[in-house]
Amino acid sequence: MQAKSITFLSLPYDDGMKTGRPPKSNRTDFATRLAALRMAAGLSQRQVAAAMGISQPSYALWEHRNVAIAAEQLVKLAETLKVRAEDLLYEEAQAVKGNGPCGKARRIFEEVSKLPRSRQQRILSVVEDWLTAQRVTATAS
Repeated sequence: MQAKSITFLSLPYDDGMKTGRPPKSNRTDFATRLAALRMAAGLSQRQVAAAMGISQPSYALWEHRNVAIAAEQLVKLAETLKVRAEDLLYEEAQAVKGNGPCGKARRIFEEVSKLPRSRQQRILSVVEDWLTAQRVTATAS
């Protein structure tokens, strides 16, 4: 008798899995806003930490625990994330209309931002290719 191999769909092992250790405690409101603004800016913790002149683990604490941040650091953090300091401190300040996409485009990009990074990159590469094609046709006409 010969053994038969069974093949399943070849999906990536980590498709849809969250990475890293689960948190031991819930994030503070400030930490939640900070993490969301950093991701919206498309920056990694390491990039923000480098811009701030601190280590990545120190910055990671800002996104997970209640920490004291000097006023100068808060201003520099706001500049790094390209937001107002009020956006970091107050939830209501985020309601101010920005220069980003509006309406349906904003909702779609917010949904995309919740996807795993590999899927985000695939979607963004398609959008970038489409935009490049639009620029080429615009300059040709």
